[in-house]
Amino acid sequence: MIVTVTMNPAIDKTVEIDSFLRGGLNRIKRAVYDAGGKGINVSKTIAALGGKTLATGFLGGNNGRTISNVLDGLGIENDFVWVGGETRTNTKVFEENGMLTELNEPGPEIPEEKTEELIKKLEGLAEENVLFVLSGSIPKGVKPDIYERITRLAHNKGARVLSDADGELFRRSLSEIPDIIKPNRAELEEYAGLDYRASEDELLEIADSFVKKGIKTVAVSMGGSGAIILKDGRRVKCPALSVKTHSTVGAGDAMVAALAYAEENNMSFENTVKMCMAVSAGAVTTIGTKPPSRELVDSLITQVTIKEL
Repeated sequence: MIVTVTMNPAIDKTVEIDSFLRGGLNRIKRAVYDAGGKGINVSKTIAALGGKTLATGFLGGNNGRTISNVLDGLGIENDFVWVGGETRTNTKVFEENGMLTELNEPGPEIPEEKTEELIKKLEGLAEENVLFVLSGSIPKGVKPDIYERITRLAHNKGARVLSDADGELFRRSLSEIPDIIKPNRAELEEYAGLDYRASEDELLEIADSFVKKGIKTVAVSMGGSGAIILKDGRRVKCPALSVKTHSTVGAGDAMVAALAYAEENNMSFENTVKMCMAVSAGAVTTIGTKPPSRELVDSLITQVTIKEL
């Protein structure tokens, strides 16, 4: 079973304009609303692939009820901890030239007792053959050791963890050796303290260091430059697929979903890599944070090129 944990869900509002005029009037050509937050995006993508997940985390207010209703409508099982306040709305401004500007709200502050309620819920779910997907930021009131704690309790019960975080959350989660991680280029540069754009050789060296710590799968997403994936003693580079890009929002979440889906279905290394590249490429062709269809993913899989490193 795959359990996605979204600490800071959101209603994702994606608006399209010709070009952003700072300090002036901007007329919106189209607005799309989605139930969002990184873990929720992962659940939606896995559902589109034909898989099942349980989505959990924190929800509050009318936005929270909307998200829960959307997940119900998609057939995605969900069991959230309900909190006071209103789940946030994140606005993504997409310009005709491909420029994306994101305006993310902070979300409600979470009382400590609600964090402990979520921890108990996850502890009750943790057992062998369960994969926890820990994705995204945390709201106010939640301590930065939260992913570290969840990874520890999961491993104590034989469950596995896929971690997709940045900054201190990412750094601290590594101490408990998650089974799978999916950093992007910027996150690795920040982790390594680099103040310049790292070369692919440098990214590979950092990824290798994670494998040496005991992390079984490391997928480094590099946007238009493709991805580097390490698993089962192999290291490969895949160039990005050539697709018509609508929005890069959610591409990273799509790769996380592909990793989780492949792990749940015991896919081979080659098929895991192909799934990651095809799902993330499919995601950039959609509007807002909607997942690609399984039919599109299957057609893109045939275009994936794998180069051993």
